[in-house]
Amino acid sequence: MKTYKMAWRNLWRNRKRTLITVAAVVFAVFLSTFMSSMQEGTYSKMIENTVSFYSGYIQVHDPNYWESRSINDVYAPDPDFYKKINNTPNVKMSFPRLESFSLISTGENTKAAALIGVDPEKENKMTGLAKWVETGEYLKPGDDGLLIAINLAKQLNVKVGDTLILLGTGYHGNTAASLFPVKGILNFPSPQMNNIGVYADIRKAREYFSTAEMITSTVIMVDDYSSLKHTKHELQKKLGNKYSIMTWDEMQPEILQMIQQDRAGAVIMKTIIYVVIGFGILGTIIMMMSERRKELAIMVAVGMRRGKIIKTLFFETLYIGMLGVILGFILSTPVMLWLVHHPIPLPDKMAEVYEKFGMEAKLFFSLYYPVFLNQILTVFGITISVFLYPLVTVSRFNLIKSLRS
Repeated sequence: MKTYKMAWRNLWRNRKRTLITVAAVVFAVFLSTFMSSMQEGTYSKMIENTVSFYSGYIQVHDPNYWESRSINDVYAPDPDFYKKINNTPNVKMSFPRLESFSLISTGENTKAAALIGVDPEKENKMTGLAKWVETGEYLKPGDDGLLIAINLAKQLNVKVGDTLILLGTGYHGNTAASLFPVKGILNFPSPQMNNIGVYADIRKAREYFSTAEMITSTVIMVDDYSSLKHTKHELQKKLGNKYSIMTWDEMQPEILQMIQQDRAGAVIMKTIIYVVIGFGILGTIIMMMSERRKELAIMVAVGMRRGKIIKTLFFETLYIGMLGVILGFILSTPVMLWLVHHPIPLPDKMAEVYEKFGMEAKLFFSLYYPVFLNQILTVFGITISVFLYPLVTVSRFNLIKSLRS
């Protein structure tokens, strides 16, 4: 116990020196937490944009549908199908879709595009589809009209009120042909979505494809993204092998790959930051040891074993590390909490680039617990590693030279 007390008292014999060292650790925790929180917040927003625009967090298909994308690989939900899904923990909502490709023409203009049958009310609740209607009006349940993406509308040279001819292949080879009035034109912030095709009420899409009550997919939203894999597992147990259940990253691996590549680049940046942090803490420890060289030499000269001095210095470093990470956590938490609710707006030119890819032009932050835990443990580990310098110094310093210094 004397060693613990001596180490603690030694810290406060020179308050300025101790506070400088602790401040270096606090800054390290804050800086690394800020960077990690911004990184995770950006990824979370990217994923949120991806799933809320179209795919949802989870989709349920016929086992062959994702490979074939054929209108023949559809399924009719069991009577308890939606009840099983909606009673699964973490499921927020679910709704059906029926989609396949079709030729869309007007006059001499013809394009191949997707026809997506949706439940207008539930689709709008999940994707906010109505807010992207630039001209015209949104679908109502039972409507016979279409919503068409703006790029497709320009290519076909159509406007609200015009009639489109759709021709395709229905269920089991039936001919799909019908006339649809254009009820609204959609203008998404994402260039890819502006080429997607047309939306129709699911009842009208079923009539067009002759699928009766069958659908191609059920889209599912969840409350807690971190429990996504567990939710998928629970759904698989309830629904059995009759259905294929896929999460957003399985349906859109290119987004996941982009995030992983960015994480790899961030590892290099974090490594540089940690090296700078490590040298900053090491510099304060070197300063501390330089100031105390004569003091430590006198302690050895009067009979104190070097092992005990090393033990005391270890506890001093331990206390500094603990104080630094605790204060760093206390300082960074309210700042990150404020930034989560008040994202940082980007400058005009950078904002244009973000909006071009369908992303909100702000820097987002996350309170995901590993953001704090990983940085605290890493910086604390760096601080303890810096103890190697006092260890080597005390073990090898020349007593006579140190006494004369």
